[in-house]
Amino acid sequence: MTSENNMDASQMYPREIECEDGTCLTIQQSYVGDVGCVVWDAALVLSKYLETKGFDRRFGELKKRRLLEIGAGTGATGLVACKFGSDVTLTDLEEFVPLMELNIKTNLSALTGTATAKILKWGEDIGEFNPLPDLVLMSDCVYYPEAVQPLVKTLCDLSKDGADILGCYEERTIGQNAEAHQLFDKLMEPHFSVEEIPREDLDPVYNSDEIHVMWYRRKDGPTQDQPS
Repeated sequence: MTSENNMDASQMYPREIECEDGTCLTIQQSYVGDVGCVVWDAALVLSKYLETKGFDRRFGELKKRRLLEIGAGTGATGLVACKFGSDVTLTDLEEFVPLMELNIKTNLSALTGTATAKILKWGEDIGEFNPLPDLVLMSDCVYYPEAVQPLVKTLCDLSKDGADILGCYEERTIGQNAEAHQLFDKLMEPHFSVEEIPREDLDPVYNSDEIHVMWYRRKDGPTQDQPS
């Protein structure tokens, strides 16, 4: 018995994500839980970017790609990649694994790649994630200043073989979020070059002035030191 069988169906509600080929993924969300239990707008913008010609030009096709989604929550973005042939590992804290497993099971017939849900605590050992991904996805992961340093360490660890990182976030100028983003940019700068994906390359519907898709690349390859 997998852990998604223990979820209370009365606490679930679906979000449909329509893909470019006209089919839909059904992403179950939870009324109860932390922020990762729902599909946020940044996740939709990043998901739809994966289907664009702009993505293809920069990163190539999704088929047979080895992807890892960090802070996946519902797993929506990773499952869009899996639908188009990527082998995807969805990761988050233990409490989100049942929801990710439920969404894998719900959409299994639509997935042409493989999808697995695993626990990944930022800042801890990533030894079980071998081989490493060639692309890391994250959306709206930078919330709390105290979580930024472990997050950057994990991104360095996951990209030590040269994986690109695609991050998407919605601007929030109040509270801890702005402070967290400033710290994130500061800690990422020694290790990664960063480029914002032009808005014209994003999906023509799923885009916003307040939502940014960022492309991070290791500055000096697999020997780059990790932040201590």
